[in-house]
Amino acid sequence: MAGRLMRAVVYEGYGGGAAKLKHVEVPIPSPRKDEVLLKMEATSVNPFDWKMQTGRMRENLKVGDKVVSVLSYGGGGGFSEYAVASKDLTVKRPPEVSAAEGAGLPIAGLTALQALTDSARIKLDGTAKPTNILITAASGGVGHYAVQLAKLGNAHVTVTCGARNADFLKSLGADEVLNYNTAQGAALTSPSGKKYDYVIHCTTGIPFSTFEPNLNRNGKVIDLTPGPRTMLNFVFQKFTFSKKQIVPLLVMPKSEKLEYMIELVKEGKLKTIIDSTHPLKKAEDAWEKSIDGHATGKIIVEH
Repeated sequence: MAGRLMRAVVYEGYGGGAAKLKHVEVPIPSPRKDEVLLKMEATSVNPFDWKMQTGRMRENLKVGDKVVSVLSYGGGGGFSEYAVASKDLTVKRPPEVSAAEGAGLPIAGLTALQALTDSARIKLDGTAKPTNILITAASGGVGHYAVQLAKLGNAHVTVTCGARNADFLKSLGADEVLNYNTAQGAALTSPSGKKYDYVIHCTTGIPFSTFEPNLNRNGKVIDLTPGPRTMLNFVFQKFTFSKKQIVPLLVMPKSEKLEYMIELVKEGKLKTIIDSTHPLKKAEDAWEKSIDGHATGKIIVEH
C-alpha cells in the first residue's frame, strides 16, 4: 500500500477544540516489525484525546526552563553538553534546588524511593506501622537517600558502613550503625537485638544465609543490584513458599515520583549529599572515584 493515501482527521496545534480539527488525506502508514496495519471500522473518543489537544497531558516546559530528567540507560548522554530525554521523564527544577542537588535524584533517589515505598511499603507520611529496616552500604549514592526516606516513614533504621562514615549516617537519622569490618557488622546483627522487617540491600557479595537469621518471620531483602544468585533464590523461595525472601528490584522511573523527590529537597526534608564535584573536562576523575567504590553520597560532574 506504499504511496496510497487515506482519509484522516487531525489537529496541528494545541487548543481550539473541535473547530481546529481538519479533514485531510495522508499516506497510509507502514507498520514496523512489531506492529500490524489495521483497516479501521470504528473507534471511540476518550477524554484523553481532547485533553492531549488542550495540552493538559504534556509537561508545560519551555526553552530555558531548569529541569531534572531521567536519561535513557541505552542512550545516556549525561557526560556531554546536550542530551535528549523523554518528556515523560523530565520535570521542572525549582530555584530552591541546585543542579548538583537535582543530579542525584533521577536514578539513585528514585531507586531508594521505589525500594522503600513500593517494595517495603513504607508510607513516608509516618502513618505506617513501626518498621525495622537495615540498609547496607548506607553511605553511598542510593543508601544515603534510603536512610533519609526511611526516617521520613518513622522506621527504625540500622545501617552498615565503614568506621569513617558512622557519624555521617547518624547525622542523617540512622538509629544504629554497624561497622562492616567488625564481626558483628559482618553478621549484620542489630546492636539492639532487633530483627529486620526489610533490608534495603545496596551492595553485593552478601549471601542470603547471612541475612536470614536477622529477619523477622516475614522479613524481606530488597536487592537493588540483583544478579543470577538473587534471581535463583527468588524463584526457589517462591516455589517453596518461604516466608523470608529476597526480592529483586527492577527500577521503573516515573515522573510523579521524581517530582515528589524534588519537592522533598525543596522543602528541606531530603538532602543530596555531594561527595565530590568534577568539571566535564575531568570526567575521568569522577569515573575512577565511582569505580573505587568509597564515595560518601553522590559524585557530581558539572558542565
